[in-house]
Amino acid sequence: MQAARVLGNATSTVKHRTLENLKLLICQPLTADGKSPDGAPLVAVDRFGAGAGELVMLTSDGSAVKEMFSVENSPIRWAVLGLLDE
Repeated sequence: MQAARVLGNATSTVKHRTLENLKLLICQPLTADGKSPDGAPLVAVDRFGAGAGELVMLTSDGSAVKEMFSVENSPIRWAVLGLLDE
């Protein structure tokens, strides 16, 4: 799991079939204290309606992604697990 700050939305005109109707976010991973950037921004799939500036918890666990989105063989690498309080 990784805390991250949402930077904005990613727009895609063509998506893998398992990503259709799903929102893509550009997220900046954060250090453990939640204050400093930790690596390059990444793209995550969101079902919670997170918006720019919000703090989220991400997962890259394939089993969790399969269960959350009811998909097999999906290119989803990161997914939002929930919104974090500040």
